[in-house]
Amino acid sequence: MNRIFITILFLSCFCSLQAKKGYEIKVKIDGFSEKELFLAYHYGGSQYIKDTVNVGTDGYFTFAGEEALDCGLYLAVLPPNNDIFQILIEDNQHFSMTTQKEDLVGAMQVKDSKNNIQFYEYLQFLNTKGKEAKTLREEKEALGDNEKKTKPIQEKLNTLDKAVKEYQRKAVDKSPNSLLAAIISGSWEVQIPKELKDKERYLYAKKHWFDNINFKNSCLLRSPILNNKADYYIEKLTPQHPDSISQSVDAILEKARPNEDIFKYFLVTYLNKYAKSKIVGMDAVYVHIAEKYYASGQAPWTDEEQLLKIVENAEKLKPLLIGKTAPEIKVPELDIDGTLAIKDAESEHKRFKLNPAVSLQDIDSPFTILFIWSPDCGHCKKSMPDIIKFYDEYKEKGVKLYSICHKNYKETPSCAEFIKERPEMMTWLNLTDPYFRSRYAQIYDVKSTPQVYILDEKKEILSKRIGAKQLPEVMDALIEMKAKEKEKQGK
Repeated sequence: MNRIFITILFLSCFCSLQAKKGYEIKVKIDGFSEKELFLAYHYGGSQYIKDTVNVGTDGYFTFAGEEALDCGLYLAVLPPNNDIFQILIEDNQHFSMTTQKEDLVGAMQVKDSKNNIQFYEYLQFLNTKGKEAKTLREEKEALGDNEKKTKPIQEKLNTLDKAVKEYQRKAVDKSPNSLLAAIISGSWEVQIPKELKDKERYLYAKKHWFDNINFKNSCLLRSPILNNKADYYIEKLTPQHPDSISQSVDAILEKARPNEDIFKYFLVTYLNKYAKSKIVGMDAVYVHIAEKYYASGQAPWTDEEQLLKIVENAEKLKPLLIGKTAPEIKVPELDIDGTLAIKDAESEHKRFKLNPAVSLQDIDSPFTILFIWSPDCGHCKKSMPDIIKFYDEYKEKGVKLYSICHKNYKETPSCAEFIKERPEMMTWLNLTDPYFRSRYAQIYDVKSTPQVYILDEKKEILSKRIGAKQLPEVMDALIEMKAKEKEKQGK
């Protein structure tokens, strides 16, 4: 009989566990008349819809699925105004929530989810203290600069702040490995010692920025905490220079390394971010990430074809980074009048005339503009008046233009026609390579036109891929910078 009882008990427990697979979250909102409710979730810096359900006959919206949800901070979204309330998703994903449309947080009641019960106790506590603080701040503001009268109010505000921090500390200590603890501690500001000043404060803040972030908790990926913290670190605490940003990216990845999910998220995010960046010079960060992490096998989730593409792209970009010496090319000079005279020749290979090739490295000038364009490129046509105006103003300041018309032998005559229609273009060096024997297009990774590179007298890349309208401003800054460098050397 005992064996039978134990067997029945085991089967009962097993069936109970089986019934708890997947997720079932029942939500009731008094005063909400819409028929649909959305379940959304955070991922990094974005939000995504996970599920949409209609209200049931029992008045509940029931989100359910056979596969458990990934842990994180989810959102119940109320159409049509997209009001929201938050839901913690962790191990137990079978619970119910009831609230009122006019007070989603304050009226919230949760059943069968200890984590969400604690979460809403915390949110309701914050709401209460927040209202008290608002009233006190308004009273203080009304008293103006009367320190004697405002001092007691400030003391009350300090007491409120202390109560909130104490509540937070107890909540974290109570369940240190929970998502709620990770969210609370992740929101804490860095406590900078008062004796530190200026730069010391900045360095301390940067060093300790992630002290309260639990990088072991993958659930933080589906909350705004982790991504917001990292964004601030990169955008505000890091000088916006490629080398500095690369160092900060490395610092974040090292902290994330123990957690494969978080490491993967940040590595993929930063690779894509700096691959798409429109800020001049930030492709150096992309090259750094591709070389250090992808080429060394630290992104095993990447399929072979994609991995090869990333690494090859970085190899192409590396010689073109700001600070590098521009790769040497020798491109034939276009004989404009000679080409126009034979542009209607029967053979496509005899419709253009070229003069000897000109070496980029042999251009003797304090500044050289490498300009690659196409006669049928809309942006090139739009930019050309600005290029002409720029060259007219800056050629006397030591600027030379190494201009390449990007067309093959079939369309080379269109280069000459375009230039002839704009005589001002004939004041600079016009080049073309009908058969691409110089490999300039491959060497300079020409995927679109126009392309602009600013080089110094040693052909070091000073700037690149900037708009024609920005050329004067950038050129002025570079001329001033070079003048200051020479002045320092003279001293």
